[in-house]
Amino acid sequence: MFLLNQHPDHGGQLAPVDAETLGVAAADEVERFLSHRQNHAITPLHLLPGLAAELGIGELAVKDEGQRLGLGSFKALGGAYAVIRLVLEEASKRLGRPVDVAELHAPEVEAVAASMSFACATDGNHGRSVAQGAALVGARAVIFVHGGVSDERVAAIARFGAEMRRVAGTYDDSVLEASRVAKEEGWTVVSDTSWPSYERIPGLVMQGYTVIVREALKQLGHPPTHVFVQAGVGGIAAALAAHLALALGDRRPIFVVVDPARAACIVETAKAGQPVKVAHGEPTVMAMLECYEPSPIAWRVLSRVADAFMTVEDADAVAVMNRLARPSAGDPAIVAGESGGAGLAGLRRAAADPAMRAALRLDAASRVLVVNTEGATDPGRYEALVGLSPGAVGSSNPMSARQGGF
Repeated sequence: MFLLNQHPDHGGQLAPVDAETLGVAAADEVERFLSHRQNHAITPLHLLPGLAAELGIGELAVKDEGQRLGLGSFKALGGAYAVIRLVLEEASKRLGRPVDVAELHAPEVEAVAASMSFACATDGNHGRSVAQGAALVGARAVIFVHGGVSDERVAAIARFGAEMRRVAGTYDDSVLEASRVAKEEGWTVVSDTSWPSYERIPGLVMQGYTVIVREALKQLGHPPTHVFVQAGVGGIAAALAAHLALALGDRRPIFVVVDPARAACIVETAKAGQPVKVAHGEPTVMAMLECYEPSPIAWRVLSRVADAFMTVEDADAVAVMNRLARPSAGDPAIVAGESGGAGLAGLRRAAADPAMRAALRLDAASRVLVVNTEGATDPGRYEALVGLSPGAVGSSNPMSARQGGF
């Protein structure tokens, strides 16, 4: 499925709260917080001239989040960032003075953190980020996972000391259960999706993601003409689209949101013109994107600054994993998890369809940015789908990676 954004708000100004949350000043603050993380490093941006030529475009750049903060996913930027912000805010209240991130490990701040408990629902990556953030500050984390989350992903979260709780049903069921239990227990929910009266914390999570495109713009040295980004509940797509619009204005790229066909809650929302919940059917291989109801704040943003919406099939995602693992024409090898290459899968599908190419103005001069949102967060699953272990796939051409940066 493919559709252009026909919403009456398309092209309009972002809501003031969203502009403040996802703008340049907010990204400055995220970057400052990251400077206090010991394992922070700018993730690589790879140029793939061989694949660009195959697709009939001028440039293809892949921002590789598979190496972000030791978690292997862009989600490392969201949940942990929100946890740290919330701890510092609580410490400021209790101590009666502003508390900066530089004081995060001061004894009086650590005492505040030790009294706090954070909860969330996850398909895997967001929960790891929340658990890592809680471990960094010495807080408690309770992570809710549904039946489709693999044991390997559960173990990857639990290694940060988080308490794990299984929930019957889908991701959306685990979101409801996490919210219910946290309310009963007095815990703080750090969710990457929003609901009525619960927007600020998901906004902080999205704020953390702005660093991805901020780094990419520096590394590229010029704005892309097109960006294809995958969506689960919509948080990363909304964060990147909003920041591009705010930072670049009239030079902002054409922004395409890509959904799994089996969990296309953003596409169906765009089709309906308002948030809708889609029916749960056969699971998608793109497990990190298997969400059936969009985040309302993400949709509020995307309705204004996304230009098109499309779906890809499971086979498309697996084909991208294999194509990136076995590059040709001098392109680097990239480890992309099942969900990581969905944006690139969307680009490949659009580039092969004359009607989509025309609608998106894709041509030989187009400079396209995609985001590999995760590496092999489930190595066993990766090897089963690709036929190679993640360790056997390496960036074979370091000259194609631009480290650039702040």
